[in-house]
Amino acid sequence: MRRRGAPVVTGGKGRGAAANPPPRYAAWQRHPWDDGWGGGPEPPPPTELRPERARGAIARNDSPDLPFDRSVNPYAGCEHGCIYCYARPTHARHGLSPGLDFETRILYKAGLAEALRRELAAPGYRCAPVALGANTDPYQPVERRLGITRAVLEVLAAHHHPVMVTTKSALVERDLDLLAPMAGRGLAQVALSLATLDADLARRLEPRAASPRRRLQAMARLAAAGVPVGVLVAPVIPALTDHEIERVLAAAREAGAAFAGYVLLRLPGEVAALFEDWLARHRPAAARHVLSQLRACRGGGLTDGRFGARMTGQGERARLIGRRFELAARRLGYGAPPSLDCSRFRPPGGRQLALFEGGSAGGAGL
Repeated sequence: MRRRGAPVVTGGKGRGAAANPPPRYAAWQRHPWDDGWGGGPEPPPPTELRPERARGAIARNDSPDLPFDRSVNPYAGCEHGCIYCYARPTHARHGLSPGLDFETRILYKAGLAEALRRELAAPGYRCAPVALGANTDPYQPVERRLGITRAVLEVLAAHHHPVMVTTKSALVERDLDLLAPMAGRGLAQVALSLATLDADLARRLEPRAASPRRRLQAMARLAAAGVPVGVLVAPVIPALTDHEIERVLAAAREAGAAFAGYVLLRLPGEVAALFEDWLARHRPAAARHVLSQLRACRGGGLTDGRFGARMTGQGERARLIGRRFELAARRLGYGAPPSLDCSRFRPPGGRQLALFEGGSAGGAGL
């Protein structure tokens, strides 16, 4: 009998996970069965899109670890297939596996732009920068067809609402016609995440994301268009990618990145087993050492959800990673992300709260 939560291996070229463990809330389990016919492994699963009517648009958080208190997430699941993605466990809420389901069964929010417009028009709404890319990538491959992220940006641009974009896709260049004018008014910034410059390692870690070279090109094009651009060295994987911190920062700075951050690898929920399986398949000789070094940064575990520790870890090993990042960023001349301008916000429907509240919520600078 296979233990509950054990991977069910199905393989798949161009996919990050090689397993589809059952979602933790499911009352069922999958069990592989050999019927003796020798049919071989199953073919790679195709991407399946599932619409989900957007009842709301803005998700709120009160995390002291994040530089924003609200986000908009066009998609659940991500076709990039990054094996380390901390968002994988959220797929279980939809009765889907955090494994292959997460990267092949993508839920998209139909009507999201309209829902966002309604929320921005609400009498109690107070403007603050909204994050795109806080959960799954807003520029994952299916965005080329669906255009939900672009529709969200169009609403934000029309109403002078500030936005912070995080992605690992060069598709963000498509929306320069929106982002560049917004940046010119202090309303937009973009950060591209870059874990490694090693193309082969990136292809295995993030099989359907843009190559490291292509991400650097996107940084350069954003910067040339006047969009404040940064680099997020994420995730830093001890004993696998941490030796590249300085090189990644240097390459991004040369491409035009002006601000930088980093996030230490964390493996919540089912991600731990998926990542261990990935190591066994792609880096078997280093697997034990990588996990040992990660545990040294995570108080003996593979993740830590506590505020103040989940992004950067704890202990001497984690402190050294943080110190190396700080020294390299300072030497290369990185600065803080630019402040975004909330005073320009113009609510949908002509609501002008500034007339009654001293300009705190909109109407100024139009």
